[in-house]
Amino acid sequence: MSERAATSAPASALLHERVSASARSRMSQTALVMGAQRMTYGELEHRSDRLAGALIAAGVSPGDRVALLIPKSPAAIVSMLAALKAGAIYVPVDVANPPARVQRILDSAEPSVVLACAASARLLGRLALGCPLWSVEGELHGARAVADAPDGADGDAPPRAPIGARDPAHMMFTSGSTGEPKGVLITHAMVLAFLDWALPHFGHAPGERISGHPPLHFDLSTFDIFGTLCSGGELHLLPAGIMLPGQLAAFIRDAQLTQWFSVPSTFAYMVRGEALTDGDLPSLKRVIWCGEVMPPAVLAHWMARVPQATYTNLYGPTETTIASSFHTVAEPPGDITAPIPIGTPCAGEQIEVVGEDLGALPDGEAGELLIGGAGVSPGYWRDPQRTAAAFITSPDGRTRRYRTGDMGVRDSHGVLHYLGRRDGQVKTRGYRVELGEIESALGAVPGVGECAVVAVPSDGFEGTAICCAWSPIDGFELDPAALRSALSQSLPGYMLPSRWMALSELPRNSAGKLDRNGLKRQFSERAGDG
Repeated sequence: MSERAATSAPASALLHERVSASARSRMSQTALVMGAQRMTYGELEHRSDRLAGALIAAGVSPGDRVALLIPKSPAAIVSMLAALKAGAIYVPVDVANPPARVQRILDSAEPSVVLACAASARLLGRLALGCPLWSVEGELHGARAVADAPDGADGDAPPRAPIGARDPAHMMFTSGSTGEPKGVLITHAMVLAFLDWALPHFGHAPGERISGHPPLHFDLSTFDIFGTLCSGGELHLLPAGIMLPGQLAAFIRDAQLTQWFSVPSTFAYMVRGEALTDGDLPSLKRVIWCGEVMPPAVLAHWMARVPQATYTNLYGPTETTIASSFHTVAEPPGDITAPIPIGTPCAGEQIEVVGEDLGALPDGEAGELLIGGAGVSPGYWRDPQRTAAAFITSPDGRTRRYRTGDMGVRDSHGVLHYLGRRDGQVKTRGYRVELGEIESALGAVPGVGECAVVAVPSDGFEGTAICCAWSPIDGFELDPAALRSALSQSLPGYMLPSRWMALSELPRNSAGKLDRNGLKRQFSERAGDG
């Protein structure tokens, strides 16, 4: 049995039970902080118990979905725990998404209840809900107010829902190449298995102050939330208005954070904004990143100015729960052209490098990364075809593995290195984006004859620039502003191309296929000229 599997919680352990066990020994201590808002562990338990009781009394059953249309806030964390305590699957939805995309997610998830707040009112006015709407914070037209004293709750802890560790805890929707978001199911056991490795590995201790930077629909937030609450720390949720480099650094200083976890583009953004000084951020013990490639020069800048912290690269897609491998960087990179390794598997995880036939390759040969182990998802929500294509069984029939679509190589020391994507998927600002989804949306815009979306490396905040080339249909006048506006009706902001190029015809290679590499060169040359 693997270390991660051996140290994981018993089969009956559930995420919310782990949080409750942590809370019982520190009811008066602070659990959540966001701006002027503070919530103790006792308040978190009381409020989530009462909301869970209301959900159960209203007929929410084990396995039902509870959609959260709530911006990052203490109320959102309460709602997550309440849904879990009711035995439901919580579905965090980005309220900044276009209404059309939110509608597609809700139509797919088919929630029994939508939990929202006053800040979501404008979005909700453009949605067609097929279930009750409850407001967990503030007044919301047409919603049942349940934040303080919901009907059907008597103040006691709700009855234990009849679910097990292998049941789903939440569902994260990611970009899909067909234009439809994919719902990735994550079980209680999968999150707990990661925590059982990560918390002792990183040395989490009660009273630590942990950052809550990623949005709640982004899987990095799962570690922030449950890692903090299960270890008795304080989760400091980053308010939406804090975005400038200096503001981010000031947030870490003022909160005296002991851990900062975010995507590399945030680190790069702070470097370009000259937000760090020598000997800065003295409270930080750990700096962790995941979601995209960390530029070595950015890492060297951080390590020189915040030398007391440890620096760890985590790697793993949403389908394998937070992270599957890690690499701690012992000293500032001497060669800023050498990529940071993704390291070795976390305990309980297996990562193979395979060829086209899915057979294992020897060290030194590049191939696709396959991940097996405790963190592998059951699959995509109500999508057996895509699940069967992405999640495969090993030749001996004993191991279920996820095809990441990432290319990598294992060196002679057993260390894994990431080499890029083998398909049309990219990472920008830490988000996983299927370029095909953007092309599908663009192809539906009147006047677009042909289009291609490619990605090129960028020195900007996004890390990877999404670039669009298109040819208009005769008689139509289109410009980037009009195309961007049209796309914004169906795609979130991070998926909108930042560079545009109108062509009478898109370039072809000798085989008559679209020359995407040629387009990448053109966009790169244009950026260099600018």
